[in-house]
Amino acid sequence: MRIRRVTVFGASGFIGRYVVKRLGQRGIIVAAAGRDPDRAGVLRPMGDVGQIAPIRADVTNEAEVRAAMTGADAVVNLVGILHESGGQAFEPVHRDAPARLGRLAAELGVRRVVHVSALGADPGSSAAYARTKAEGESSLRHAFPAAVVHRPSVVFGPEDQFFNRFAAMIRDFPILPLIGGGHTRFQPVYVGDVADAIVKTLLEPGHDGRTYQLGGPRVYTFRELLELLQRELGRRRPMISAPWGIAKLKARFFELLPNPPLTRDQVELLKHDNVVDRGAPGLAELGIEATAVEVILPTYMDRFRKGGWFTRYGSVKVS
Repeated sequence: MRIRRVTVFGASGFIGRYVVKRLGQRGIIVAAAGRDPDRAGVLRPMGDVGQIAPIRADVTNEAEVRAAMTGADAVVNLVGILHESGGQAFEPVHRDAPARLGRLAAELGVRRVVHVSALGADPGSSAAYARTKAEGESSLRHAFPAAVVHRPSVVFGPEDQFFNRFAAMIRDFPILPLIGGGHTRFQPVYVGDVADAIVKTLLEPGHDGRTYQLGGPRVYTFRELLELLQRELGRRRPMISAPWGIAKLKARFFELLPNPPLTRDQVELLKHDNVVDRGAPGLAELGIEATAVEVILPTYMDRFRKGGWFTRYGSVKVS
């Protein structure tokens, strides 16, 4: 079974750009679907003329989703939100949209569906993010049992919302809060490795109905990640433990901001480790060697680093 046409929902997002690039390199025709097709215009050069076509498709809109999927051999769903705001809520995006995609994929004769969820997805979670992610997986599999699900830990790379956010805090704030004491464990995974896993399970046989947990080569506590960042930036900030109750109280006020740095739901998430289960299928089973944080992080921290680009490369002499 050869995959020739793929619809990628969330194509212009962080992971989406890496997935589209890899599909373009393989000669796949891509419908780059998203709420704002203008944002996907930057993806066009990743393929030949006409190979990558930005189209409008909100995953909560049945007619737009159907139109985007019509004629596709395969579908990739990368759509997700970190917090609720405006018209964006967890249940329509994380729970209902995958069910819709699975139902329409079965109806339209789509051969393969790959869905990106999140490590820690749990129907019994106290965090709405993790709970709705799990509900989305279940509803998708009910409609399209052969769907492949990827559960990545924190995804890092030049456009990430993890290291970039905390690097900005280190640069701009005098102290750093360690929510819950900073003991929560993470297994950061490089965005390029996640994209490789998605494309591999999309284009190759033998992955139908499987779930993969994607994590990097090393587990870190939240404190260790902040210490790593400070060393990389050449900046030192005192780290103060913030008990769960205080963190949740502060998050209540942060939620009033347009782009809150922390929400109460995220505090609930931080109460649980975000690491790959022992023995769970992951990057190694897919033949992908996990990339270390220390290899990639220095390549996109210049704007936060004390002294900027010159700290890493030294001064440039002009003759």
